[in-house]
Amino acid sequence: MTSFGSAYAQDSTTVNTELSGEIFKNINAKGIENGAKFSWGIDYDKVEYVENVIIKYQKKVEKGKPWKYSPVISGKTTSFSLEGMTGGDKYVWMIGCLKDGGDIATILNNGIPESEDLVWSSKAKYQTERAWGLFKILVLIGSLGLFIFGMKLMSEGLQQTAGGGLRKILSTMTSNRFLGVLSGFLITAIVQSSSATTVMTVSFVNAGLLTLLESAGVMMGANIGTTITGWLVSLFGFKISLSTYALIFIALGAPLMFMSKKNLKGWANAIIGFAILFMGLGFLKNAVPDLGADSPIVQFFTGFSDSPWLGRIAFVLLGTLVTIVVQSSSAAMALTLTMVLKDIIPFEVGAAMILGENIGTTITAELASLVGNVHAKRSARIHSMFNIVGVVWMIIMMPFFLDGIIFFMESTWGINPSDGKEGATLGLAAFHTAFNLTNVLLLIGFVPLLVKLAERTVKSKGEDDEIFKLEYIASGITSTPELSLLEAKKEVAKFGELTVKMHHRAKDLINEADNKKRGKLIKKLSKYEEITDRLETEIANYLGNVSASKLSEESSSELRSMLSITNDLERIGDIYFEIAKAIEKKSETKLWFDQKQRDHLNDLLAEVESALDQMMDNLNGPYSDIDMDKARVLEVSINEMRNKIRKKHLKSMEKKEYNAQSGLIYSNIFSGIERVGDHIINVSEAASGINLN
Repeated sequence: MTSFGSAYAQDSTTVNTELSGEIFKNINAKGIENGAKFSWGIDYDKVEYVENVIIKYQKKVEKGKPWKYSPVISGKTTSFSLEGMTGGDKYVWMIGCLKDGGDIATILNNGIPESEDLVWSSKAKYQTERAWGLFKILVLIGSLGLFIFGMKLMSEGLQQTAGGGLRKILSTMTSNRFLGVLSGFLITAIVQSSSATTVMTVSFVNAGLLTLLESAGVMMGANIGTTITGWLVSLFGFKISLSTYALIFIALGAPLMFMSKKNLKGWANAIIGFAILFMGLGFLKNAVPDLGADSPIVQFFTGFSDSPWLGRIAFVLLGTLVTIVVQSSSAAMALTLTMVLKDIIPFEVGAAMILGENIGTTITAELASLVGNVHAKRSARIHSMFNIVGVVWMIIMMPFFLDGIIFFMESTWGINPSDGKEGATLGLAAFHTAFNLTNVLLLIGFVPLLVKLAERTVKSKGEDDEIFKLEYIASGITSTPELSLLEAKKEVAKFGELTVKMHHRAKDLINEADNKKRGKLIKKLSKYEEITDRLETEIANYLGNVSASKLSEESSSELRSMLSITNDLERIGDIYFEIAKAIEKKSETKLWFDQKQRDHLNDLLAEVESALDQMMDNLNGPYSDIDMDKARVLEVSINEMRNKIRKKHLKSMEKKEYNAQSGLIYSNIFSGIERVGDHIINVSEAASGINLN
């Protein structure tokens, strides 16, 4: 062993030759997969006297147990990596050397690692990372799920707060495709969900409140509005650690949850959702691994470098797949931005994936349209075609387009997105916005062509598929008020046909024994009831606009008749929905009607059906020629049958022939059917002008 004392001898004067743990400066350890990277410094005045060092470490939970040791490390080295540790555990560690700076190997060979001749630094801590496997995949999925949940909560809260206003925007700002684009952008920017806008649009088309031409503009605007998410994530999610302040946002939002006002609860959801969204983004940044150049994922991406065309298409498909899987273009966008931030994928690959996300987001509208009519399906198809056409031309033009984005960002902000990190995330946000804006400007003139293509590719399955469209008044008020009233009269008659369909569905429901089929009928009646509400509102709004014109006395009377008729038709829809809920309650409580009860209900329904047929004859013919005598005879017949059924029901209850709760539901149903008859006669009276002056 080298004599350390002679090294300190100066002018034959002996000095203290012992070292202490204080010679180690700035000790640091960073966890890696199943290991750690250690770094340290040694006092500059003493470094030349330290021959080698050693690191000892142990799990924090194993305090008191023997330490583990690294191999001997050269004293000239200031960093060292160790592997073979347990992933995801907390460790403590120290670095040491011999008091005299000599060779530690001698001590180790003697089997005395804790020799008093060794000096140690102060303790430090680190936590190892888990190797990429099932656990980390679940953490990544969970982080993404938290982001999606926050986005959903915020979007629903904003919709709850501003829902009425949003619907008003859709119904009033879609008179042409350009205003439709603006309304789609505004709604999506407000609620931060293109899915919410597209689903709302599909439902409006389904109800006939929007035409296909109008819905196309809204869908285009939604594509522009969804780009706001990318800017929020790039500007605040990565540059400012909003996840640090998430609990403060939750503290502000939580008290609002206990307020009685619905709007305040909506704001609570929006604020808490905003906080959870950025918490999820913070977890997502940590869950996505740092990958080296030799990692399989990086090699996969670089493998396409020799074939840029194939690479672009592959990454577009990858972005589409990710969006379909997570069911959120915003979450897919956040994942893409995170991967670019961590240099896992380059800027160009991120741009291609964003194009795929534009296609993937159309799946939401397609799924929403599955339960809609042919017009809803066509609206969703227009959205898909618009996005697919845009992605196709962008794949061809991408090199030039990205050069333009890079030039713009370098000249405006002095940032080159190709350099990666935060500049690349801002570049992707700019690319997303520029692409969607350009696509709208290029294709907005071809909207009529897209509508025709949608009508050709999505065929109607018959009357059931068409009935809910506002066929006659969807194009707006004509220049002649009397002609507008004629169109409205046709729409009112079509409204009447819907109530007839509800009657038949209710009859099927009362006689259906299969639980699954009953459930489908209840859902269908619920959907019909929603449509009757919308039809009443839309027809009333249309007639209100017509009333602003100069009308003859006869036309004014006819307009008032139609307003009264739509109100009664809507009430018929409500009653059939109430009957459906009563049947649902009967099923849930496992009650039943005997054969006599069902026969009585069917007899009453048959009388009402005759009255409905007469009502439709009256609505389809001239209002001046209505046969009120026949309508009144049918109404009297319904009332008499209701009275007979009631008497028999009361006698059965006295004899306890059936369960009291079942009897109550039965009574509510036959009373509801009779009330339908009351509204049917009201429709005929309103059409004939009775009781309107």
